[in-house]
Amino acid sequence: MGLHPKLIDLSLGRIERLLDALDHPEHYLPPTIHVAGTNAKGSVIAYMRAMLEAAGRKVHVYTSPHLVRFHERIRIAGRLIPELELAQQLAECEAANAGAPITYFEITTAAAYLAFARTPADVLLLETGLGGRLDATNVIQKPKTTVITPVSMDHRQFLGDRLAGIAWEKAGIIKPGVPCVVARQEADAMAAIQARAEELRAPLYVQDLDWSVTASDGGLVYEGASGRFELPAPNLAGDHQVDNAGIALAACERIRALKLDAAAVAAGLTGAEWPGRLQRLTEGPLVDLLPEGWELWLDGGHNPAAGAMLAAHAAGHWREMPLHLVAGMMNSKDAADFLRPLADQAADLQAVAIPGEQNSLSADDLAGMASGVGLQVEAAAGVGEALRRITGAGPGPGRVLICGSLYLAGTVLRDNGWPGDAGGAKLSNAEIHAKGGHR
Repeated sequence: MGLHPKLIDLSLGRIERLLDALDHPEHYLPPTIHVAGTNAKGSVIAYMRAMLEAAGRKVHVYTSPHLVRFHERIRIAGRLIPELELAQQLAECEAANAGAPITYFEITTAAAYLAFARTPADVLLLETGLGGRLDATNVIQKPKTTVITPVSMDHRQFLGDRLAGIAWEKAGIIKPGVPCVVARQEADAMAAIQARAEELRAPLYVQDLDWSVTASDGGLVYEGASGRFELPAPNLAGDHQVDNAGIALAACERIRALKLDAAAVAAGLTGAEWPGRLQRLTEGPLVDLLPEGWELWLDGGHNPAAGAMLAAHAAGHWREMPLHLVAGMMNSKDAADFLRPLADQAADLQAVAIPGEQNSLSADDLAGMASGVGLQVEAAAGVGEALRRITGAGPGPGRVLICGSLYLAGTVLRDNGWPGDAGGAKLSNAEIHAKGGHR
């Protein structure tokens, strides 16, 4: 972090130069599924990983950002990258870069490619960092398939303020002749994706046209090229997770060599884990601040589509007791548009600054924005103070949702005892709970 501050400067030139100096590790990766989009990328990858590992496949995974430990970004054949290996890859990249300009994300992505190229695996699940066309992950010339999850307004300062333009940037991962799985999109976004695919003669596999997924009593029904399947409900909370599970199934279906059977698919759907995304915290120091009968939930969504999703979930599933919000957001996000859908669902909001983030909105600034969309709001010094205020203000029980930023979600998980898969191992649920953490 000291060598390469978190500057975002979308370009492929710097990482291409570094990869050339490293003798092109990106040419020696296992079959790759490349995922772009605004929302759901992480959840879709979590389902794919869980299904593939349930089928006995060795899976590399690259995601961002991390919540507690950087190692969460790089999973090597089922395990988070060990400390020594990560240090070795980063040192090698620093030496090869020879002091030339390069961003934090670019050089750490190059280190991930080194690690992925040097350990055999059956598949690499590769998530874009921002956008697609000029993202550092977009040096993969021939992925097995690409995936575009729902596209919405986000990162306007880098991708533009038109949905079609943002979708065109995301569609930059589409490669000539390589099939692309496309989630349900708004019309402008879909038109941009189709135009890019036609230009490159890349076949599209589109939700509601070529495959579909619907909720059923206690589960879901998926219909695609392989037939119709009745499957258990996904493990992750939220109605939107049915669609996310379907996207994962459609992507895996495009790579027939992976040969997922029904048992592996079911095990993956029910076993997938993705911390910080509509996650209920059930034990730990922050949970201990709540009286009996109260619930504490956490979500890292930060754009208008995520706010709408949370509001829809609250309206459909959280009507039996009051909803109280604790929110912190980065100053690059549209806080008003995120919070506006939640104003009709929440009793009040405690605004906090995100600890350790210089680009966080201040509690007072966020409080002003929340008040502007109709929320009853106070500024709080931190999450602990916010929880004490909420529970001390009146009769309970109630439900508290901490939201607005993945950076805030990471801070909450750390403070509540989640180890971030400490030690590089793939921890079971029981092991995570034994360490004071949560699914």
